[in-house]
Amino acid sequence: MLKRSDAPVSDDISAQPLFPLAATDLVFADRGRTLIDNLSLTLDGRGITAVMGSNGAGKSLLLRLLHGLLTPTSGAIRWGGNPLSDEVRARQAMVFQRPTMLRRSAADNLRFVLNHLPRNERDRRVEELIAEAKLDHAAATPARLLSGGEQQRLAIARARATEPEVLFLDEPTASLDPASVHAIEEVVRTIHADGIKVIIVTHDIGQAKRLADDVVFINRGRVAEQAAAAAFFERPATDAAQAYLEGRLQF
Repeated sequence: MLKRSDAPVSDDISAQPLFPLAATDLVFADRGRTLIDNLSLTLDGRGITAVMGSNGAGKSLLLRLLHGLLTPTSGAIRWGGNPLSDEVRARQAMVFQRPTMLRRSAADNLRFVLNHLPRNERDRRVEELIAEAKLDHAAATPARLLSGGEQQRLAIARARATEPEVLFLDEPTASLDPASVHAIEEVVRTIHADGIKVIIVTHDIGQAKRLADDVVFINRGRVAEQAAAAAFFERPATDAAQAYLEGRLQF
């Protein structure tokens, strides 16, 4: 169930900066288990941030908390000094590892999101997004018949259609072939070049090296390390990060 903060926000929040993002002492517990444990994190609006860590470390949970899909058990999340709210979330978008496609064509999946625009402008924008996602060949194809990589590119294009200032991507290339991974990474670079902050959860070390400007490494529900990508991959500061990068089991 979608849960949102009831905290008040200023009337002109849409004109205020969305960053920095500050999460302070976040805790998320479920059925007696603490999954996010006093996690604190600050991010600015620049670059592509890769969130990394072992399975079960809390990466996807963190994205859902930051986006307001889950409510923390305790702690605070502030965007540009403001608490999470409908106005703040309207400036964000999130794409999940397994996106849901509407029962209509690829192009009509985008038209659905852009329905508020005049028809001519909507059609022009759909064409732009289809081209950017490299789906020109599949615009009229039922979205649910697209390949996994094509569906993921369409999901990213659909999120982009909302004109977010920050895009959350949760394992967008998991289980995809190298060609699909490359195509999605090209789309992510284009989105970032347009000034959109990208926060991507990935288990793919090569992908993080190719895309990320900085890395947030999560271990056992906490931020164990946060650094520029080059420094993280060359000189990890924690034993947990070193073990992760070397593929060693951690207990």
